[in-house]
Amino acid sequence: MGNAAAAFDLRPRADARSVAAERTASIPWYVWCLAAATAADLFGGYWDISWHISIGRDTFWTPAHMMIYLAGVLAGVASGYAILSTTFGSSQDARDASISVWGFRGPLGCFMAAWGGFAMLTSAPFDNWWHNAYGLDVKIVSLPHSMLGIGELMIELGALLLVCAHLNRASGAYQRKLDWLLLVVGGVVASGSAIFILESTPIEFMHNSEFYRAVSYAFPIGLIAISVVSNKRWPATTMAAIYTALFLGGLWIFPLFPAAPKLGPVYQNVTHMIPLWFPMLVIVPAFALDLLRAWMGKEWGGWKSALAAGFVFIAAFVAAQWPFADFLISPYARNPIFGSNYFGFFDPANLLYNPYHLALDPTHAAFAKGMMLALAISIIFSSLGMALGNWMRTVRR
Repeated sequence: MGNAAAAFDLRPRADARSVAAERTASIPWYVWCLAAATAADLFGGYWDISWHISIGRDTFWTPAHMMIYLAGVLAGVASGYAILSTTFGSSQDARDASISVWGFRGPLGCFMAAWGGFAMLTSAPFDNWWHNAYGLDVKIVSLPHSMLGIGELMIELGALLLVCAHLNRASGAYQRKLDWLLLVVGGVVASGSAIFILESTPIEFMHNSEFYRAVSYAFPIGLIAISVVSNKRWPATTMAAIYTALFLGGLWIFPLFPAAPKLGPVYQNVTHMIPLWFPMLVIVPAFALDLLRAWMGKEWGGWKSALAAGFVFIAAFVAAQWPFADFLISPYARNPIFGSNYFGFFDPANLLYNPYHLALDPTHAAFAKGMMLALAISIIFSSLGMALGNWMRTVRR
């Protein structure tokens, strides 16, 4: 009887210790390190584009390039530690929460991020050779940049999967911490997507179907996938708000630093760093997606919800961005707040052409066809986002 009573008394204490452990649990440093890699990559990418349009590519060893490759180093350090400590360490819990690749054991996300970091660092000398052989960049998506972009994508996916693996095994306060980290990384990923489609989304394209097709490729899959995993009420809105805040920070902070062109021809009198343009109003369709998800409830995830999400995303985005484009080309937006007055040193805007006009599709039929394609892309990528999110919810290693 006494032993039974003692056993009975031990359970609440064990439960109390478990709850206390959940409240005090801290996210492992290598998870933070991999999340920091995604942030360093985003900042370096933004800085590099600003450097190109403000100064020009004067040397391989620009600070922006070093920031990008720091992301590869951070990913390698975090992933290498997690894999080696799991493979050669004595923690059975770590081994149980790992996969095996070529005899090494570690989290799935770390293997992906390690590969991505290797691809990023390998692209560095390739990019330098490319410039020496073929000259300056004419597009963001060149061959070495594509290799770099694949590495960046692998690091982002690796970071997301690593956080998801911890999140799916967690509970209580620790789970809530991880959920916030997931949305922060998701916001960084959304910002990276905006940079990747930059050539298709300048202000003058905002009444063109190409603009809306590019946005449909870039945003729905990530916003929806991470929203499926998160337990927060407004996950898509939170990620879109982070993207908006990061781009506004770049728009308002970069021009505070002096810069001067080092290449020619120089058409603009550049004296300070040129930022990228005002963030797209992705927060509007993101909010609409969160409302739709709450309204559909358990039906969220099937083909009907994919159709609804794709339609809601593109409809809400057009409704917000279309009139805002008219404002961005107006004199009221030609100031440091909205940034429509910034041009790269090589851009003959206001000298050889009028930059304040909207480039339309050649015909109304072409526009209608392009927008129908944008709707189809939005639906397809919404469906892919739901499938990806449902898979990410099962990741525990």
